[in-house]
Amino acid sequence: MINNLINKKIVILGFGKEGNSTYNYIRKYDKNIFLTIMDNNYKNIIIDDKNVSIENIDYQKLKDYDLIIKTPGISFKEVDISSFKSKITSQLELFLENTKAFIIGVTGSKGKSTTSTLIYEILKNNNKKCILLGNIGIPIFDEIDEIKDDYYVVIEISSHMLQYVKKSPNISVITNFFPEHLDHYTNLDEYYNAKLNIARYQNKEDFLIYTSDNKDLKNYIDKINNQNKIDVTFKNNKYSNIKTNLKGEHNLKDILYALKVSEILNLDLNKSLDAIEKFKPLKHRMELVGTYNGIIFYNDSIATIPDATINAIKALDTVNTLIVGGKDRNIDYTDLINYINSCKIKNIIFLPSTGHKICDTINSVYNKFKVDNVEEAVDIAMKVTEKGKICLLSPAASSYGYYKNFEDRGNRYINAIKKYK
Repeated sequence: MINNLINKKIVILGFGKEGNSTYNYIRKYDKNIFLTIMDNNYKNIIIDDKNVSIENIDYQKLKDYDLIIKTPGISFKEVDISSFKSKITSQLELFLENTKAFIIGVTGSKGKSTTSTLIYEILKNNNKKCILLGNIGIPIFDEIDEIKDDYYVVIEISSHMLQYVKKSPNISVITNFFPEHLDHYTNLDEYYNAKLNIARYQNKEDFLIYTSDNKDLKNYIDKINNQNKIDVTFKNNKYSNIKTNLKGEHNLKDILYALKVSEILNLDLNKSLDAIEKFKPLKHRMELVGTYNGIIFYNDSIATIPDATINAIKALDTVNTLIVGGKDRNIDYTDLINYINSCKIKNIIFLPSTGHKICDTINSVYNKFKVDNVEEAVDIAMKVTEKGKICLLSPAASSYGYYKNFEDRGNRYINAIKKYK
């Protein structure tokens, strides 16, 4: 693939984990290709390389490059990209264009990490050569040299990774569509259409797995007709007695998506079910932290939208204390407010800023507490939560502006709890 980059004027746009990965991959094979790295934190990037220019992001200059390798964290919201749109590419697109391996891509507003990891574990249990990459935390270029033509490559793909790609995987799974990332996109339609690229360029030999139970998703799926569509509906599933450590109807849907991939690939069903039975919840996703002072603590820091928090409360039927709130991204919280007002949750602890805003909309029958961080929330939860019942962190909002990311928020919550041991 490196041959496709030679003799081209290249800019790496964004220098986080993936941008760094792109640089290292190119340098591994060619130390003489001149590269420009653009990042708004360019002053903090230190590279001893005479063939690199490190600059602040300048959108006006992008039209002068042959190839713009964009990283997921860069948003073109409110930027006129007409002069350079055709030059935008990414690790994902370069890989899809050049690999002969079998690609299984998973996207969705929620559930993509669990679904992609389930598929990977099923493949492993069926003795297939496989690898899990992408938004799960491993940039594609970090492992690209390990991938042979007979591999199955499972990629968790975010909307940011998909927005400008023009090639789709062999099997694509879209778990659901919910309003999300409105700080990154001009509107909801742009966000949904970015995700739809996972299937838009498929052909008649490819498969798209989705559910018509999610109406927004179904409406967008109806716009494309290139591939074999498989509608996985929860009500009509044939695996109602699956043994699993995953709680909740939303997790069962993720399992059904993974089993449908197993069916398409003609894998051994018993081995696939065995992989599911052994599967443990991923960190920060309805993760059981443990019992402290007689209180059962769950960490669901990944819940960045109201629907995810509602699903978590439904799955854990003895929630006594809920910790909710985070960055305000202009998401509608009406459904969550109505659901909480109909629940039997006794204590609600509100984090800034969304939590503070919705606090006054919650019925006064609840014990309500406004705090500034998760450490304060844990201190209060230890005092007010009934023994034998659950305290759940499920913020229904992004962590940015208060924490580095949802992992940081979840880890600080866990550390605060464990101090009480």
